[in-house]
Amino acid sequence: MGVTPAASVLKQLLNHRNLKPQPPTATSTAAVTTKILSYLKQGRIRSAVSTLFSFPQPFPFDLYAHLFRACSDHRRAIVEARKVESHLLTFSPNPPTFLLNRAIEAYAKCGSLRDARELFDEMPQRDGGTWNVLITAYSQFGFPEEAFKLFLCMNREGIRANEITFAGVLGSCAVACELVLSMQVHGLVTKFGFCGNVILESSLVDVYAKCGVMDDARKMFHEIVRPNAVTWNVIVRRYLDAGDVREAVFMFSRMFPAAVRPLNFTFSNALVACSSMAALEEGMQIHGVVVKLGVQEDNVVSNSLINLYVKCGKLEEGYQVFNQLGSKDLVSWTSIVSGYAMSGKTWEARKLFDEMPERNVISWNAMLAGYTRFSEWYEALDFVYLMLGAIKDLDHVTLSLMFNVTAGLSDHEMGKKVHGYIYRHGFHLNLMVSNALLDMYGKCGNLNSARVWFNQMSNWRDRISWNALLASYGNHHLSEQALTMFSEMQWETKPSKYTFGTLLAACANAFALDHGKQIHGFIIRHEFQIDTIIRTALVYMYSKCRCLDYAIEVLKGAVSRDVIIWNTIIMGCCHNHKGIEALELFGVMEAEGIMPDHVTFQGILLACVEEGLVEFGAKCFKSMSNQYRVLPRLEHYDCMIELYSRHGYMVELENFFKTMPIEPTIPMLTRALDACQKNEYARLGEWITEKINEFQH
Repeated sequence: MGVTPAASVLKQLLNHRNLKPQPPTATSTAAVTTKILSYLKQGRIRSAVSTLFSFPQPFPFDLYAHLFRACSDHRRAIVEARKVESHLLTFSPNPPTFLLNRAIEAYAKCGSLRDARELFDEMPQRDGGTWNVLITAYSQFGFPEEAFKLFLCMNREGIRANEITFAGVLGSCAVACELVLSMQVHGLVTKFGFCGNVILESSLVDVYAKCGVMDDARKMFHEIVRPNAVTWNVIVRRYLDAGDVREAVFMFSRMFPAAVRPLNFTFSNALVACSSMAALEEGMQIHGVVVKLGVQEDNVVSNSLINLYVKCGKLEEGYQVFNQLGSKDLVSWTSIVSGYAMSGKTWEARKLFDEMPERNVISWNAMLAGYTRFSEWYEALDFVYLMLGAIKDLDHVTLSLMFNVTAGLSDHEMGKKVHGYIYRHGFHLNLMVSNALLDMYGKCGNLNSARVWFNQMSNWRDRISWNALLASYGNHHLSEQALTMFSEMQWETKPSKYTFGTLLAACANAFALDHGKQIHGFIIRHEFQIDTIIRTALVYMYSKCRCLDYAIEVLKGAVSRDVIIWNTIIMGCCHNHKGIEALELFGVMEAEGIMPDHVTFQGILLACVEEGLVEFGAKCFKSMSNQYRVLPRLEHYDCMIELYSRHGYMVELENFFKTMPIEPTIPMLTRALDACQKNEYARLGEWITEKINEFQH
């Protein structure tokens, strides 16, 4: 049994009260109509409908049309729409079709597709507008199958489709990614002579793109004689969605020769594309156009500008955009906080976070993500407790970050409590949370719990889950178990470059050369692309396993070499006591135009220690800040103290200690004291002894 429609119930109530049509007077009808229209003008739709309902007499059809339109505009006035339909049908049993079409439209706009469909089914006569209203409604509310069925019924009944019909059907095709049906509708659009309708042509561009055929979308775009701003926005947005960010920016740039002013959303999409590929120069050019056209105050555009600058490492420029905003919304605040937090400036990020006038879970997650990214575990833990006291609704991102914190602190007990929470609240089925839980157990050393949870995930785990388990075994030097798991993995999913990186690191940490060679052979046999990540992992594995010749051969096979792979081979040479080779490779690295970083200089200084190149090491240390703009870190000072101490350069060691801008550590002082005793250099030895005593007190 179906539920009685609300409109029918209202009709019965009216009849039950014996509200029969009374002979109206022209004066009373006109006065009530004026009163109702006045209420509508004031936006008082409930008062307007109540006034209508209190007069048991028919009113002009155009008044009902006004009321239905007001209900459509309000979008929450479903009760009022039902009342208006009930009044109409009670006093006008056979209203014109256009009026019932307005009623269907009002129901649809108010979100009640059931009322709309019931009225549609009860209508004795329907015209093209009737079908269009319902097809459009089904399309807009994400019911493409119902829209398709209506379209077929409409054709069978001989009702000719128009541009509104096709727009609704194409919208449904885009939602359902129905490529074949889209092509058939395209044919009908051409057949019925709607070529040249820019709205339909834009819809075709959109549907082809959403169906994954960007070539067809681009071809359709070029067939449009005069694409408007909406059309351009569609093609830019779809290239962005498809991950082809360069083409998105290119298409955006072509708008200006075509003399079409971009929509604010188009500016935003182009800026997002620039952010994705760190195209700062192109983004700054767009920023200039934004300022020139005066749209910098639009929050959507400004938020995209902030994201562009912070993702390109230009925090000051991002903050300047943020600071110049007249009204900063929640997204603006969250963007700038996230920018500072994810750039390692967590102190500044926290200061901004504390100034936020309002926060949501995304804001809290942005700050917490910054702490976890830079391993500030105790700050992250304090922040978690603060967060738990401030908000009730945690999401999957929060819980994943909480697992990261427990893993960073190796707090297995806290991790188990969060595990209980996610089970009680149904988050355990979320893949992101499940993988974070698996990673936490592995990093806390509880491999048994990791394996048990991994098995429980059997119905929803993915490649990341396998990589997390492999990393757990690898980090605990269980290379054989990792290889066994790798064999099992291939029955379920395909390995990625991160899988191979994890396995090779496991082999390196366990000095399992034979296993590492097996992985290398597997990569070659199955024709996996050896990209920079895999090549670096191979260099690291061979270096750690004392096969430096193999490592250098792998390095030579690289088409392009970044600073990370150079650092890996230089440090590998030091690990194998091949300091001269490390310095020679540094020369090749510089010749290729690769700028060294702090890791590179640590390798160079270790090589100098190994080979006794004291003067050259001192020269390299000075060149770090003077020539390469790399600030020395604790490990570099430690290398220099080791260099002077091991090779007996006591005067230089004393001068180095006295001019160090940082406090020496106990291991540094102990090493230097041993050198003083060995070389009978009492003056520095006494100074170091005083320093050590200060530390102990």
